[in-house]
Amino acid sequence: MSLVRVAVFHLRRIFDRTNVDREVDLELRDHVERETKANVARGMTESAARRAALIAFGGVQQYKEDVRNTRALRRVEQLGQDIRFAVRTLRRAPGFAAVAILTIALGVGATSAVFTVVNDVLLRPLPFEQADRLYLLSYLPPGFFGGTALGVADRLCLAFEREQHSFASTSCYQRAQFTITGAGAAERVDGARVGADFFRLLGVAPALGRAFVRGEDAPGAANVAIVSDRLWHERFGSDPHVVGTTIALDGSVYTIVGVAPPGLRFPVSSDIWTPLIVTLDRGNTLIVALLGRLGPGVGIEHAQAELGDIGQSLGRDPREHGPPSTASVVALKSVVTRGVQRELAIFGGAVVLVLLIAGVNLANLLLIRASARRREIALRASLGASRRRVLGQLLTESALVSGAGGALGILVALGGVRALRAIAPDGAIPRLQEVRIDAPVVGFALAVAVLTGILFGLVPALESVRGDLTRGLALGARVIGRSQTRLRGRFVIAELALAFVLLMAAGLMVGSFARMRRVDTGYDAARVTTMSVDLPPTAYPTAEQLRLFHTSMLARLAGIPGVQSVGAVSWRPMGEMGIMGDFHVQGTTPLPKGYTVDKPTVSPGYFRAMGIRLLDGRDFTSADESGTPGVVIVSESVARSVWPGQSAVGKRISMVDEPGPGDWLTVIGVVRDVVQDQGFARHSTIYMSYLQATPPFFINHMTYVVRTLPGRASVAGAMRRALGNVDPAIPAEALQTMNASMLDLVAGFVFQTTLLGTFSLLALLLAAIGTYGVLAYDVAERTREIGIRMALGARSGRVLRMVIGRTLALAGVGIAIGVLGALGSTRVLSRFLFGVSPTDPAAFGGTALVLVGVALAAAMVPAWRASRVDPVIALKEE
Repeated sequence: MSLVRVAVFHLRRIFDRTNVDREVDLELRDHVERETKANVARGMTESAARRAALIAFGGVQQYKEDVRNTRALRRVEQLGQDIRFAVRTLRRAPGFAAVAILTIALGVGATSAVFTVVNDVLLRPLPFEQADRLYLLSYLPPGFFGGTALGVADRLCLAFEREQHSFASTSCYQRAQFTITGAGAAERVDGARVGADFFRLLGVAPALGRAFVRGEDAPGAANVAIVSDRLWHERFGSDPHVVGTTIALDGSVYTIVGVAPPGLRFPVSSDIWTPLIVTLDRGNTLIVALLGRLGPGVGIEHAQAELGDIGQSLGRDPREHGPPSTASVVALKSVVTRGVQRELAIFGGAVVLVLLIAGVNLANLLLIRASARRREIALRASLGASRRRVLGQLLTESALVSGAGGALGILVALGGVRALRAIAPDGAIPRLQEVRIDAPVVGFALAVAVLTGILFGLVPALESVRGDLTRGLALGARVIGRSQTRLRGRFVIAELALAFVLLMAAGLMVGSFARMRRVDTGYDAARVTTMSVDLPPTAYPTAEQLRLFHTSMLARLAGIPGVQSVGAVSWRPMGEMGIMGDFHVQGTTPLPKGYTVDKPTVSPGYFRAMGIRLLDGRDFTSADESGTPGVVIVSESVARSVWPGQSAVGKRISMVDEPGPGDWLTVIGVVRDVVQDQGFARHSTIYMSYLQATPPFFINHMTYVVRTLPGRASVAGAMRRALGNVDPAIPAEALQTMNASMLDLVAGFVFQTTLLGTFSLLALLLAAIGTYGVLAYDVAERTREIGIRMALGARSGRVLRMVIGRTLALAGVGIAIGVLGALGSTRVLSRFLFGVSPTDPAAFGGTALVLVGVALAAAMVPAWRASRVDPVIALKEE
């Protein structure tokens, strides 16, 4: 027979059983008839001939049974029978089925949601051609920008593109921001300046128009730009003729030559790309990112060595200071995702704990149900069912329950992913918009669900078929499985221990957030609204023009009704950027080694507007302007570190490396230190007056600070109108209250805390359900014992204490194991904690109290039922 005919034959035996049985019956009957005729031909009577044929054949019914037992894929038939029986059984116990399915749905749903994010963010390739061949190159001193920066100096960028042989193509780029005018209201957007081969290197073709060409990144070339699909839709109304039109970026006119394909926002959240024009400046080193596509057959080690050789051949740049640079070549994907890898690993670990708790809960529910079905199992065994057959039936039921839970868990995962997108701050999870529930995720959810059902259903099933199965039929409901009672208790302990670990992690994060909110920032954020501006160098090329703009803005802001005070600062506290460096002290006073300070530029009245206390001396005034002797104000830590035991007022410092007579600045005041960034540490700061600022880059970015009178409504709209009156081409940025700015700063931390808190509450709910189920069944199982105790004089209070005592015993052991687990696992949170140790005793104590409280709450109803048992009724039922 051909393979096709064999397959058809076996499939008929599975799905066309009635006709196949009829064919077998006809075949056997024909065989008996032929044997009977042969016996008649030998001289036997008809009845004797048939009897002899049947004896020779050996039993028709037995032969039919043998045929059925050897039928192909017999196990598949049995599985079908088990599934049908399991469905009927679960229909008769809808409460158990609903709780079990929901338990698995919660565990699998949470796991699948996080797996979806991990799969799309960490495992799915970047949306570029042969993305695994894309690498970022770096040649920087160790520890540069905290050791996290990747990039090369401008001159190495040019030299490497000329001399390298390891990469099929390379391109330098630099993140940037642009102020767009000429197509609607002025807007500040993220973008990048990129090399001419940037898009071809990524293997990405514009949806409209073309990519950049060589020569457009040369000095003097015409200004061209490529816009994102998002910007094309929102700002240009999806105009198909947008290519060739112009747009103003930072005051310069650019011609749009292309529209990027949907979804392309690299690097980070870019909406516009312009050519990167590298011109070497003797006074400053430009650090750019260098992206390369590794050539065929070239190893990373060879490429890294070549980068180091070319870097060394250029010699040490006289503009560079510090230790020599080292070469590194890093996969682009790891760079894109490295900021979130540890967070996702922690979230993954958290949902695994939730899944384990859900699995243990399912095991407990199955064990309780198996205990209630002892008589049924004993009856099936007495009718001939083998231990293996009963075990298979029980595992089929658990797999069916978990499969249904997995299907429901997919819906939970869909909601979880949507919630994740809604609460995740911008940039917290890269590629988050690419995250979606697809076929692999659905397969993962169902596989995890079924595997969970089988694994956690195995122990209850084995426990149910242990020992003499028919003993339950002989003794009926009086059979009390002490081993099952102990096993149920161990399951509860496991749930509480796992929940303790998760709850402890969430408690540490909540404690850290509480510490952050209590930090003394050094200023008063109440009733303060901020607004930032970036002034383009084409429109405001000189420091004098910049000062005139800021002076005009401050005057207009001060005239808004309800404003108490106004000020301006180049880099506000709790912002993302800043300028810092060293300085020189006049005289012989030495600076502490490696001592650096923040160097913001402020306006007169800034300290009053921000609520920063002046400790000594005076504030800046309008008289401290260009052409007058330079003055500065220092923070208290600068005064304490540089002039200990002395007044800093009147001392002189300089911001230049080799100060001349006109480069010295006089300290006129001392103010409190303030928290400047998300590290929540107070910084040493030297403030300069914007009226005396000479380099334009010190004041081309400025944040205005407005403090309103008590009870005054929002002034954000009035501030925006004031800016429009001064220059409508300048967009308002970061227009929000200072309190909102602080919340934005900790948004990532709040996001992490929210997720861990959600997982821990889910674990706590599952643990409470498991504890309640075990205690409720224990009380039901021991009803006769409780009735006897009460008939012999036991009071309801004693019975109540008995149930509560068992609860506390289970919770105590679970907490003890959970403490050991938390001591080993919460250390991975160290980098996310603020002001709290991973072994914080208060957090451990608080978590233990919460878990005991939840366990006692779960025990209340079973304990109350136990104390209300009527001994007469309990004994009559037996």
